Amino acid sequence: MRRVRKDDPARGALYVVGAAAAFSTMSALLKTASTEMSFEMLVFLRNSFSLLFLVPFLARLRLEGLKTRVLHLHLLRAAFGVTGIYLFVYAITHLPLAEGVLLNHTSALFVPFIAFLWLGERLTRWVGAALVIGFIGIALILKPGEDLRSFGTLVGLASGFTTAMAVVTIRRNAETEPYQRIVFYFFTLASLVSLVPALFVWQDPTLLQWLTLAGAGFFATLGQLGATKAYSLAPATRIGPYTYVSVVFAALWGWGLWDEAPDLMSVAGAVLIAFGGALAFPRARIEGDHVKVEPTPGGKPGS
Repeated sequence: MRRVRKDDPARGALYVVGAAAAFSTMSALLKTASTEMSFEMLVFLRNSFSLLFLVPFLARLRLEGLKTRVLHLHLLRAAFGVTGIYLFVYAITHLPLAEGVLLNHTSALFVPFIAFLWLGERLTRWVGAALVIGFIGIALILKPGEDLRSFGTLVGLASGFTTAMAVVTIRRNAETEPYQRIVFYFFTLASLVSLVPALFVWQDPTLLQWLTLAGAGFFATLGQLGATKAYSLAPATRIGPYTYVSVVFAALWGWGLWDEAPDLMSVAGAVLIAFGGALAFPRARIEGDHVKVEPTPGGKPGS
């Protein structure tokens, strides 16, 4: 059995809401810059600026604080995270901002299954109903027959799955790693990996583009720190539904900057996805004021 750890879902929820506000602002800045830059450059510069803004947080860790015994988990988290970023940036540049953000948040529909298989977190009978409801919502947004839009929607959905994998990896990593170390390894590895494709399409950014992407990197850093801290405070199954507030923030950005107004089918789909996502997050089994984490199949503490 793994150790019994005390969780703080109230603080975790506050961190999630703050991270949602930061991520939606980052998304708006990336969509703004995408009109004149390739998404390969957007991803690389976003990651690089995020790493730069992370430097003040690293001072407290020092070199000894960067040592890790679970490098494989950091590599896995980076693989899912970088893939998710590429998919997400493509989606928000080909879809209305709120729609791209919403599809990324279909991760709520995938997290329970991944957490069950990997972390041993208990599933509930509501998950089946949640999936049906959520994927009906996706079908309403997909609008079959609009080829480019449908492809962008599928890409957004794929970003939701990879985000779910990254979220559960954070939770697994948080058993032994401080959240600053998790974020450091993610942005370092993400910057190195995303540099390669960016070099093939490189174009010198204008001053306005530098400032826009620096802002995206800044808010991405705030969002990553907030989200990583949140999932280290409480299980994803307890605080994940609060991430849907980012769709509201994104809708406000989309309406204010691009006059994006969703049609009735998209609104209905959004409601169903959010409702299904909320149902898909089962309650953790609480014992006293502690949350007992079940053993991972074949796993040991700190493995």
